[in-house]
Amino acid sequence: MELLAKRHRDQASSGEEDSFGVQPRRVADLAMVPNLRWSSTGLCRRTRSQCLFSSCEKQGDLSSWISDNIKKKECIYFVESSKLSDAGKVVCECGYPREQHLEEATGSHTFQGQEWDPKKHVREMPTDAFGDIVFTGLGQKVGKYVRLSQDTPSSLIYQLMTQQWGLDAPNLLISVTGGAKDFKMKPRLKSIFRRGLLKVAQTSGAWVITGGSHTGVMKQVGEAVRNFSLSGSFCEGEVVTIGIATWGALHNRESLIHPTGGFPAEYIMDEGGQGHLTCLDSNHSHFILVDDGTHGRYGVEIPLRTKLEKFISQQTKERGGVAIKIPIVCVVLEGGPGTLNTIYNAITNGTPCVVVEGSGRVADVIAQVAGLPISEITISLIQQKLSMFFQGMFETFTESKIVEWTKKIQDIVRRRQLLTVFREGKDGQQDVDVAILQALLKASRSLDHFGHENWDHQLNLAVAWNRVDIAQSEIFTDERQWKPSELYPMMVAALITNKPEFVKLFLENGVQLKEFVSQATLFYLYQNLEPTCLFHCKLDRVLGGEPERLDPGVLLQCVAQVLQELLGDSTQLLYSRPRSSDQQRLFTVPSVKISVQGVNPQSSYKHSSGQATFTIDPVRDLLIWAVVQNRRELAEIIWAQSQDCIAAALACSKILKELSKEEEDTDSLEEMLVLADEYEQRAIGVFTECYRQNEERAQKLLVRVSEAWGRTTCLQLALEAKDMKFVSHGGIQAYLTKVWWGQLSVDNGLWRLVLCMLVFPLLYTGLVSFRNRELQTDRCLARVRAFFSAPVVVFHMNILSYFAFLCLFAYVLMVDFQPQPSSCECLIYVWLFSLVCEELRQLFYDPDGSGLRKAVLVYFSDYWNKLDVCAILLFIAGLTCRLMPSLLYTGRIILSLDFTMFCLRLMHIFTISKTLGPKIIIVKRMMKDVFFFLFLLAVWVVSFGVAKQAILIHNERRVEWIFRGAIYHSYLTIFGQLPTYIDGVNFKPDQCSPNGTDPYKPKCPEIDQARQEPVFPEWLTVLLLCLYLLFANILLLNLLIAMFNYTFQQVQEHTDQIWKFQRHDLIEEYQGRPPAPPPFILLSHLHLIIKRVVLKIPAKRHKLFKNKLEKTEEAALLSWEMYLKENYLQEQQFQQKQRPEQKIQDVSDKVDSMVRLLEMAHLKKSGAVEQRLASLEEQVAQTATALHWIVKALRDSGFGSEEGVPTLAPQKASVGRDPELDSRSKAEDPGDAYHVNARHLLYPSCSVLRFPVPNEKVPWETEFLMYNPPFYTADRKDKDLVDPVGDALEPLSRISYNAVDGPLDRRSFHGVYTVRDGLPLNPMGRTGLRGRGDLSRFGPNHTLQPVITRWRRSLDGAICRKNVKKMLEVLVVKHGPSEHWMLPGVYRGYMDDPRNTDNAWIETVAVSIHFPDQSDVELKRLNSHLHSCDEGMAIRWQVVDERIPLYDNHKVILQKVAALFMAYY
Repeated sequence: MELLAKRHRDQASSGEEDSFGVQPRRVADLAMVPNLRWSSTGLCRRTRSQCLFSSCEKQGDLSSWISDNIKKKECIYFVESSKLSDAGKVVCECGYPREQHLEEATGSHTFQGQEWDPKKHVREMPTDAFGDIVFTGLGQKVGKYVRLSQDTPSSLIYQLMTQQWGLDAPNLLISVTGGAKDFKMKPRLKSIFRRGLLKVAQTSGAWVITGGSHTGVMKQVGEAVRNFSLSGSFCEGEVVTIGIATWGALHNRESLIHPTGGFPAEYIMDEGGQGHLTCLDSNHSHFILVDDGTHGRYGVEIPLRTKLEKFISQQTKERGGVAIKIPIVCVVLEGGPGTLNTIYNAITNGTPCVVVEGSGRVADVIAQVAGLPISEITISLIQQKLSMFFQGMFETFTESKIVEWTKKIQDIVRRRQLLTVFREGKDGQQDVDVAILQALLKASRSLDHFGHENWDHQLNLAVAWNRVDIAQSEIFTDERQWKPSELYPMMVAALITNKPEFVKLFLENGVQLKEFVSQATLFYLYQNLEPTCLFHCKLDRVLGGEPERLDPGVLLQCVAQVLQELLGDSTQLLYSRPRSSDQQRLFTVPSVKISVQGVNPQSSYKHSSGQATFTIDPVRDLLIWAVVQNRRELAEIIWAQSQDCIAAALACSKILKELSKEEEDTDSLEEMLVLADEYEQRAIGVFTECYRQNEERAQKLLVRVSEAWGRTTCLQLALEAKDMKFVSHGGIQAYLTKVWWGQLSVDNGLWRLVLCMLVFPLLYTGLVSFRNRELQTDRCLARVRAFFSAPVVVFHMNILSYFAFLCLFAYVLMVDFQPQPSSCECLIYVWLFSLVCEELRQLFYDPDGSGLRKAVLVYFSDYWNKLDVCAILLFIAGLTCRLMPSLLYTGRIILSLDFTMFCLRLMHIFTISKTLGPKIIIVKRMMKDVFFFLFLLAVWVVSFGVAKQAILIHNERRVEWIFRGAIYHSYLTIFGQLPTYIDGVNFKPDQCSPNGTDPYKPKCPEIDQARQEPVFPEWLTVLLLCLYLLFANILLLNLLIAMFNYTFQQVQEHTDQIWKFQRHDLIEEYQGRPPAPPPFILLSHLHLIIKRVVLKIPAKRHKLFKNKLEKTEEAALLSWEMYLKENYLQEQQFQQKQRPEQKIQDVSDKVDSMVRLLEMAHLKKSGAVEQRLASLEEQVAQTATALHWIVKALRDSGFGSEEGVPTLAPQKASVGRDPELDSRSKAEDPGDAYHVNARHLLYPSCSVLRFPVPNEKVPWETEFLMYNPPFYTADRKDKDLVDPVGDALEPLSRISYNAVDGPLDRRSFHGVYTVRDGLPLNPMGRTGLRGRGDLSRFGPNHTLQPVITRWRRSLDGAICRKNVKKMLEVLVVKHGPSEHWMLPGVYRGYMDDPRNTDNAWIETVAVSIHFPDQSDVELKRLNSHLHSCDEGMAIRWQVVDERIPLYDNHKVILQKVAALFMAYY
């Protein structure tokens, strides 16, 4: 408690800001906050009014929650203080004036006459300051703030931050501490610190906690946030900066008081008038204002901040299936005595610290000595450093304070694994963020994580921070060889949290996607789909319930249904349907959560093999999962691993295009379309590589049946996705041309084909050539069959047949349409019947066996098939009317209209033409423009026509004449046919009907009956006509021309692609069409009926468009494709590097590197000089030691006298060395051979503080005049079994030291120990505490500790080896919250135990017990009882390794045991 009081006094005097304070009293364990979950953003997008309503509702909920849970502190008893306020007013002992007290505080007689006591006279009441905060004049940035009592539970504050304020739980907690007064930093160091701090906070999703005031280190952090936000450097949202300040020390706090909440509260920063108070920093995002009911007192927030940071660091955050405890790091800049306590408490509690050298005062003192051995960190050295860095206040340091500082600095430096000194230019290090993350990883190696568990923990942290650079430099090193299965849990986490760089890193380190993806993995990935992605909504609609309660097979079946909807009807389900028993089996599948705190990740992540039972291609499954969430970089990495890469790229293009049709967000829609185009380009690139190598194999890839993608082909996927660029590729068009010509040679002229079709004997004359040499020389029927089965021949024969049909149809309609059908008309009926049969054949054609419904849908998806059906139905309607004598003329009219529809069918036939095809496409696109134009034209036509009709004609009741006058005449006016009576000049009464009774004449306009002249306003009708012609003839018609011109230019660029794309449908149609043209095609249909109905021969798709290969051939083809894909990717990387932009970027990076190297040249040069000087100092020190030994030896031998002995000057310590380098070069520090654990300032299990004893003052022989340790002996219940308390000498006089005292042996293994004032002295030196402490006896307390070992064995029972030596496992024990494991017993001698005192200590005897045989009965019995220990104790077998976190003296014993068995250590 004295240390705490000193610390608070130091804090008040120096104005230091602290975060890891010593707690004033023991705090009960805080309950973990239950059900802390943060909601994800919904897919639905609200309107502005809904957002405003939601905002008001949230404010109301926040106000209600804070009023019920958060309290402030208020003084309830006014006691006049001897001190006056700054304004000269009388104030209470709490610091507030009388008018700021409650009425009961000034008039109450309850506490009359009592001294003011904060525990009695300050009480809690609902807080009156919370809500949003805006800093006046400093922009519209809105933060959160709350005033709360210093006794508020940390769990409640954490709940406020995560649930009420909506903060996501952090991946890292950065506590920045240091000087609270303004201090100067070097501009470059300031820039490096700000950039590094904000980078680690942003990339790792950290919370930055400071004191929140606009001064000192807090101001540095705030300015860093401001500069980065103004520069637009943030890409992942705002950095969370939390200021924890004292409410009573806050200036202008009155503006924050709003009993119902300030939304927002306006705060004014008035640094000029703040006096001894402080202002909040405007660049922090959240403020926690700690209130203890007093005014003007600093340091109130320290205990609460300490407890809050500790509580947050004990929380577990789960994301992506990985659960990690939130790590914490302390960053130190400058600082004074309070900051030293902060660092000491942080190191003692196992919190890593990063000290920024060059920032001043405490930070520089620690940085200067951090690389020294403990023996060189002396009181004189610390005094020297304090005088150097604390010039202004060095005179205030007393001798006892310097001793205390020396002890604390020694303890800080001793735990080098928790201390990291950031030095500008160290090892090329330029950023603080790297130092912070490296410090956390270095600290994690010293915690309770052994072997692979330690590495897993570090990798989990790197993934959570999203720092692949740290993982590459610190984790994936030669020191650790990772098994692929060990990376699976982290691979899942990287996928779910969308961290592509880590996915790439894991793939580079041995993870095979085919082995990684199991049914459980895929099920878990789909369970954790991004809630905002469109695929999640579609899947949720199919599931119709909670996906967590579904069997994996059922969920994947639903996924397959959604994918089939996206990929199109040409694909089958990607996942097989589950059995009926599986569909009925609904049970809860536990979520895969990988805890990394003391639990092996592999123990909770169950990876099952046997992917073949549920999937064909695991890489495909992972690619689809990434693509449906529009995760661009992830999908690119996974696609690079795929085998069937062309089909995969085309399928991804199809999925993205389908999803974009339903996407509402414009940005996401554009991203999907861009990504779809990229996948199409990748498919084109790989196919181009394949086509260059081997045309035939490349064409096989096009039509190969891909089992992985629903038994479809690459060509079919491209057609479904409308990837016109891919289909228009030269290689694909060459293949289509090859199919089009069948077995004929492509260079045959069209006139030759026509001649051979008309006179087929010409085939034997060699007029046409064939690709097959046998057909070229063979003159049998095979040649005729090959000719007439070629699609190009079938097409032209059908054209000739269709022209003949149209000619015959026209002849019958115009010349030979008799009451009774003629022979020509009957021939037309037969001809049409053959067309109907062909359409039915196409309708029911289902070679894939997909079902009638799907076949019908595919048939009617074609526009020309719809036109055929309409023409046939219209023909049937006309034929029905024609056969009725009364409707003969009507039938002829219908058939005449039907003839027009049959003529339109010619447009589809001519799309195959390279000349006419593109023009037809342009006409088709222009028809859309015409429809839009007609809408605009109809507005003018109707408006003008109705106005003209109403002005000229009175009450026209004949509908047909109303239509003529209002619509028909107005439309004809556009083409120059002006209305007759528009101006009254050409009015003739005999050409109109006055009353509208003549059905063949229009009604006369308004006329004067007497003069027979029109009386309507001619000027108005003429004006309307002029305006109408101006807009209709000039404006609208020119608009139509412009639209046509724009459409022509747009379509002309892609006409060739569109024509090549549509060409496929016609080729496929005629490739599968019977060779005989109508009406002779009826014979082919009859043959087909016999095959299908009578002989039951199923339909088969022609291999030219869908070819299923043998497994060996397919495997070879896919391997060849994968090889060429690698070539394509390498070529893309090379082209990327050759781009001008990339070259400029590379040059810029090189220039930046050169600038940094030049800036560091001076630092490196001075560092080299310092290193040489340090080496020289070390050699001089060794020489001095040797001379001292020689002088002593000569003096002991009688040479010389005491008077002439030269005095050796003490060695000057070298400073600025790297603690890591020194820890390696001087692993065994002779100056640190004294007991360490026995000198910890805080005695275990109580609040007693030891007297600080630096290393040099440990030996009893060393003079230490100011040594005055406290006396402590624990009160034990078993008083009969322990020595007396020791506060009186008489009871202790009966104890016989250095001898066998009855049943007790009080002799020491280290010889005779000294007894002073009736109490034995610890043979190892001072400990800072008198009495026997928590031990049972004064003097040595003997213990027997067995070292139980066994051989470490693999799963097959073989003994594991490392570096040729066998590996041991040792049984270790950990008591309660201790972070060190212990051996159940070890060696013979002194034990450096935290319970040791000046007068009582532990000595032990180690006994080695080894079980060489794993089947030993006693070993099995021991294993069966391992879990029956106390709840506060943990026991387990641990691999023997030098990094095992045991006490140092235990490590020495364990090393001896390993040497005894010649085992690895």
